[in-house]
Amino acid sequence: MAAITSPGTQIVAPKSCIPASHGFSRSKITHFGNETKGSSWTKLRSLSFMSATQSFSKTYGSRLLKSQRHVIKAVGGEGDKQPLPGLPIDLRGKRAFIAGIADDNGYGWAIAKSLAAAGAEILVGTWVPVARWFFDGNYQVYPLDAIYDSLEDVPEDVKTNKRYSGSSNWTVKEVTESVKQDFGSIDILVHSLANGPEVSKPLLETSRNGYLAAVSASSYSFVSLLRHFLPIMNPGGATISLTYIASEKIIPGYGGGMSSAKSALESDTRVLAFEAGRKHSIRVNTISAGPLRSRAAKAIGFIDMMIDYSLENAPLQKELAAEEVGNAAAFLASPLASAITGAVVYVDNGLNAMGVGVDSPVFQDLNIPKANKS
Repeated sequence: MAAITSPGTQIVAPKSCIPASHGFSRSKITHFGNETKGSSWTKLRSLSFMSATQSFSKTYGSRLLKSQRHVIKAVGGEGDKQPLPGLPIDLRGKRAFIAGIADDNGYGWAIAKSLAAAGAEILVGTWVPVARWFFDGNYQVYPLDAIYDSLEDVPEDVKTNKRYSGSSNWTVKEVTESVKQDFGSIDILVHSLANGPEVSKPLLETSRNGYLAAVSASSYSFVSLLRHFLPIMNPGGATISLTYIASEKIIPGYGGGMSSAKSALESDTRVLAFEAGRKHSIRVNTISAGPLRSRAAKAIGFIDMMIDYSLENAPLQKELAAEEVGNAAAFLASPLASAITGAVVYVDNGLNAMGVGVDSPVFQDLNIPKANKS
């Protein structure tokens, strides 16, 4: 697995990461992924790749960080304040907090890149043990475990777990307080978190604890994040989460209560759009993203099959790129989407619109057009 790097920064993806649209972790403790960026968006836009082996050896040969925070900002030139031509997505002067970047080619990281390219300042909340692996550099990382609202909610065995030793202020309430102390406010909140410890089990075989764990990590974590961050969000701001078509259609193999969690997330999006909109003028939307060949998604076991299915049956016969979801998120976070809230926005090459799979043998005699791939 290649790790993304830029001059002065290196990262290592955790063993168990979850893309918010369709992933899970086999660990009993929720894993939130990690990514970070270099000192300027110029560097961010010209990311180079290095092998996972090189990144692993260099990272583990270095000093581990202990919950350090570093600033990551958009760096502009002389024309930074000049108006952009046309109808641009302009997020200069905006600050985004992105919770749970799963891996270096997942949707969370793509959203971070797109928001940064539009000029936003990025803050990242990443799973506590992962945060200690980051190199010191010009970026902002907050250790975060979003299944715990406050320190009082954390079981003793988690507090004493060696993976959490040396870290502090990583519950949702504490991270919010840290961001407020460091920056005062944010404009954009991105929820890219999901975990279903029993996702490989059919729903009928899912335990109560497995089901509730999926809902807690994948949907209530968004409610908690918005509840705590809302008081420090500037009016006119936006929130974005990631969902999956399993919320409304049957996707065999996507079990463990994960389909239920995504349904809850979409329902909460509508209710929270009303509540946050009336109280704070904050917009709340979710993106239903198609299957992506990310490292974390491959842990599900059938992601390649889902991508092949989409290629054969979606109106647009092409593989979905993470950047396409990132760009949609940048639009939803921008003033261009100022009247859009409470929406599920599909970024899946149109697969959600299909009622049948046209690759079925029953349609073999129909003259169904194919994309010209030449």
